[in-house]
Amino acid sequence: MKLGRRVALKAGAAAGLATLGAPAAVLAQTTLKLPLATVLPDGNLHTINARRFSAEVKTATSGAIEIDVTSGGQLGFKGPEQLRAVRDGLVAMADILSVQQVGDEPIMGAESIPFISSNIEELRVLHKYLRPEYEKVAVENNQTVLYMVPWPPQYLHLKVKAQSLEALKSIRIRVADKNTQDMCNTIGMAPALMPWAETMAALSSGAVTGVSTSAVSGVDGRLWEFLEFFHRTNHAWSCQIVTINNDTFKKISAANQKIIVDVARKLEPDFWASSMKTDADNARKLIEGGMQLVVPPPQMMADLRKQTEPMLADFISRVPAAEKPIKAYLAEVKRA
Repeated sequence: MKLGRRVALKAGAAAGLATLGAPAAVLAQTTLKLPLATVLPDGNLHTINARRFSAEVKTATSGAIEIDVTSGGQLGFKGPEQLRAVRDGLVAMADILSVQQVGDEPIMGAESIPFISSNIEELRVLHKYLRPEYEKVAVENNQTVLYMVPWPPQYLHLKVKAQSLEALKSIRIRVADKNTQDMCNTIGMAPALMPWAETMAALSSGAVTGVSTSAVSGVDGRLWEFLEFFHRTNHAWSCQIVTINNDTFKKISAANQKIIVDVARKLEPDFWASSMKTDADNARKLIEGGMQLVVPPPQMMADLRKQTEPMLADFISRVPAAEKPIKAYLAEVKRA
């Protein structure tokens, strides 16, 4: 995005907010429109969630607050820029992928520590301790967390059926974040860190012969055209975080602030459930497309966890703020 467009967006948002200082008679006739930026496409589960949130906020505020969900990166902000864009008031709201913000806020990579959570139940416990840290990060970046929703778990989508750690050696695999890149290096794979937009071309050319991603992205990319097996390893997690710029939020009436927060709180459990349902639905679609679901043998999973175990201590060493919430989480799930 050119600077001029970003300035124009900010100026437009400011102009809209200026109406908040108008007399009550004017306010009664004015709808406050808040753009919400997301890089995800219209059909993505998180974009669907954001549109439902927008619709319910509009209804609950009798049309006074209208959240304009702009999908597919149309506002020009790339994924790793979303936290900064809200911080600087370039956009009022955004749906932010946690692990893409680690360059600015390293603690936001905590969910993607390999095998930190084996399932959605453990992830809920992790969020209990990690969410307050993410909310601190949001405040430090001039924004408020409204809701957080996990992506479905990660799979290893490969050309080969791997039932041992040895079978993964030297496979060239696309990964989306540094923690997964480090994990793959640790277990002897050959990871390439690249955005999803480049993945299909890399598979087509043979630059990579595997992909670490969710079943959702697997369906979006029609991975059955390139790969034959997808392995349910649940090796990493991440979440989408919807936030609002605090300067914007403070100018909304207290009554409507409460409505926005209450709607987010009410919908978040449904959004978690939709994430898990989407995982099951898309796993089925991958199978229908011709891929085979592989449940790794217990010994393979034990070897993967053992091989990558030092990465947890390494993460805490690099990100000291993560130590307290992670240790509290591990104690609760009896893995301390």
